[in-house]
Order: sequence, then C-alpha cells, then structure tokens
Amino acid sequence: MGNLKTPISKVASALLLRSEGLGLRATGRVLESHKGTIARWEKLFGDQKETLMLYSFCHEFVSLTFEGDELYTMVGKCTEPSDSKGWTAVIMERASRFIVDQRCGNKKTSLFRSVMKTVCKYVDRTKDLTFLSDGERRYGNMLFDLCSEVLKTGKAGRPPKTLPKGVKVRVKNKSDQKRKKGRKRPKYQATQREHPDTDQSLAKNEIHANHLEAQNAASRRRNSTFRRKTNTYAKTKHGLQRTLDVHQIIHNYVRPHWTTGKVPAVALGIMSEALSLESILTMQRAT
Repeated sequence: MGNLKTPISKVASALLLRSEGLGLRATGRVLESHKGTIARWEKLFGDQKETLMLYSFCHEFVSLTFEGDELYTMVGKCTEPSDSKGWTAVIMERASRFIVDQRCGNKKTSLFRSVMKTVCKYVDRTKDLTFLSDGERRYGNMLFDLCSEVLKTGKAGRPPKTLPKGVKVRVKNKSDQKRKKGRKRPKYQATQREHPDTDQSLAKNEIHANHLEAQNAASRRRNSTFRRKTNTYAKTKHGLQRTLDVHQIIHNYVRPHWTTGKVPAVALGIMSEALSLESILTMQRAT
C-alpha cells in the first residue's frame, strides 16, 4: 500500500470481487475505479506471493503428495492451442489442496521446467514425496533432470542416475492407445528410475489427478480469464500470470477450501490461522 491514497478496504474489495470471477471492467464499474488501477492493485498484491511462499519452503514435512495438470485459455487472440501462450501448468498438494505453483506460457519444456523447479525446493524438506499426473510425462522427466542423483552400486561401469531417495513419480495414461503402433504403454507407470530404498507402497487407485482437476474447474469459475463461452480471455501473458498470482495467494492463505473446510496453508501446517486481505496488503515485501 506504499504511495497509494486509496483506502485499504476498497483495494481488498476489488481483490475479493476479482477472486469471485468478475472481470476488470465489471469490477471497475462496481467500485467506480479504472480498470488499469485495479490491474495495478493486483500486480502489487501478487508480488507478495514470494514472501508468503517462504513459509512453505522453510518448513519440514514428513510426507507430501503433489498432483500436476494443465489448463488452457486464449491469450491476445484466438490461435491454435499448440501456438498459444495460454497454457497454465498447476502443481497442488493433495491432502491440503495447497497450490504449490502455477505458471503460464507455451506448452513447451521451459514451462514444465519452471514449475518443477519449485517442486525441487520441497525434495529436501520431506522424506516422502510423491508426484502424480495424468498422462503428461514431462513433469517426471523435468524433476529427474533437476534433482537426479548418482547411485553408487560398487560395480564396474558408469553408475546409474535415480530420483532422490523417497521421491516417487507416477503417471496414469488415460488413453486406450488402440490406434498407437508398436508397444503400448501401461496404464500406470514410473517415468524415471527410482532409488531402490524408496518406499513403493502406492496403490494404483491413488495414481490420478482428480483433486487438481476439480480445482481447475473451480479456477474457471473464479478467474474470468479462464471462463469459456465468452471473450473475457487474457490480453497478454503477463496479465494472465498476474491473475494466477492473485488467485494462488487468496486460495492458499485467505479462503477456506470447500472440501477440507480449512485454509490450505493451515491444513498444510505452515500457518496457525488464515490471513486477511488487509493483512497481506500491509505486509512488507521480501527483498
């Protein structure tokens, strides 16, 4: 709120309306503010994400289960999905519904690498980390490239690389692959070699991303840039990422989840109580 003359209650009201699915123009009409002003408030609020995420990066966890999935929307103009910058990779912790990271861009290796770098920060903070996705193998491949370690077996030859001890990656291939030529992929599989001492007690019925897919449906309702059958899509990639940052902060630290009944940050154990929009707006930014 530095150098802002607007009452903090009005800024909080604008963020609340935006988090409930109102567009920039509609929010501006309700609060009698310019859409550019509201976008600037969102940018300042979204900059607090780095400060708030330090709570989870510095916490020790016993076990974590992550789910990975993607959303799609238009950015700028209607193009082919393969050329669009409107793909959003989302990582969520299953039990607490805590959104670990969500970033937008082209559906390329760089997008998956950016979100998996955040997952790597949790590898050293927990003794049991499981990552699950539906069909997209690049999540596991990126995690292997970033966090793999050499397994010294004492035998001659080059030692193999494995995922760190305690880290599991499973993929559920949803397609039936009837038209695919050659060898068919199994329905459930590990994308990369895992450490031999990693606990493999993971039932097949637990390998899915259903919780994140339900969260993605809620994101389409609460974020106007993802709403279908309208033209309220994002104008730029930076504008889409701005709305994602605002949504992630409010989802993780302010609003109780409809399933667990708790704020995800409280359910994860990194905070004792929920934060208010006013307290986040007055929080000092990390340097």
